[in-house]
Amino acid sequence: MRWFWTLLVAAHPAWAQPALTPEEQAALAAAFAEPAAPPAAPAAPSANPDIALILDVAAAWFDGEPAQLGGHDPQETGFTFQQLELTLQHAVDPYLALQANIVFHPEGVEVEEAFATTLALPGGLQARAGRFLNRVGRQNTQHPHAWAFVDQPLVLGALLGGEGSAGVGVEASWLAPLPWYLVLYASVTGAEAGHDHEAAAEAEAEGFEALPTARLEQFFPFNDDWSLSLGASAQLPPAHDGDRGQLYAADAYLRWRPVASTSRLALSWQTEALVRRLPEEGPTHEDRGLYTQLVLDFAERWQVGGRTEWLDEAEGDARRRHSAQVSFFPSHFSRLRLQLGLDERTDDVVPSAFLALETLIGAHGAHGF
Repeated sequence: MRWFWTLLVAAHPAWAQPALTPEEQAALAAAFAEPAAPPAAPAAPSANPDIALILDVAAAWFDGEPAQLGGHDPQETGFTFQQLELTLQHAVDPYLALQANIVFHPEGVEVEEAFATTLALPGGLQARAGRFLNRVGRQNTQHPHAWAFVDQPLVLGALLGGEGSAGVGVEASWLAPLPWYLVLYASVTGAEAGHDHEAAAEAEAEGFEALPTARLEQFFPFNDDWSLSLGASAQLPPAHDGDRGQLYAADAYLRWRPVASTSRLALSWQTEALVRRLPEEGPTHEDRGLYTQLVLDFAERWQVGGRTEWLDEAEGDARRRHSAQVSFFPSHFSRLRLQLGLDERTDDVVPSAFLALETLIGAHGAHGF
């Protein structure tokens, strides 16, 4: 009989129920709607870090007595295992990230860097703690695979040490709220590497000796193609008899990279100047030097560069060194580099040639500007 009542209602609209108002329809739809899903919980950080393995080896030839100052430099004619670097990095949680760089070389294993960095401090602040390379100058914080040349500049090896200025400590940085990029860094580490090793060992024997470092860094993007980075650094390294020296550094990095170009065309100029004064009996002991280099990426897989250096040590002879390199990149993960050099000393001139291979596997982030 259901069909009968349906026909009867259709035939007599007055018997049908009155139509619902739009407000009633909305209320009815809301009553029968499915409850909204609760907000998703934030995803837990992955337990698997980004891992990379980077190999650097070189063949070297010297026509004379080598006098390399970098810890990763080829030191004699023949083959050199520069290093095998294991890099691990990942966010621990929304508040901290962890990075470690472990270096394997013929003398053993070295923890080059291992530090935690904050991710959520307010007011443009950031901090890190652990073992790290101090922010003095530009290249000291770079690992060898980020260098434009096979060997370390003379002035960095002489004034900061063959392995660079590094230590265990804490660092704070502040990004200033300005129309351009300006960051201030301040750190305190142990005086365990670089500078006057004898004085550092003497200071450590008497107890902990701090190595303060400060840096001002600015960045200016002139347009889409041109940019400039300027930096100024200062350190107070330990000296003999409890005194402190002073080290000052200035650096500049100018880069031209036409964004409209479909190739890897780019030109960069980098220079650093350092001076270190250590108190001694009589006149102040002063060492100083600089290097400047120009690097051109002229094709997708090819790069050329030139570098000139000057070093004047208070207890040594003045040195001039000139280097030229050409690099071929089979892919983003490998590089072959041929470098020729001429080391001019007071009593000798030593030509050199390096052929270096670098290759890496794993997830390795882009290098800093």
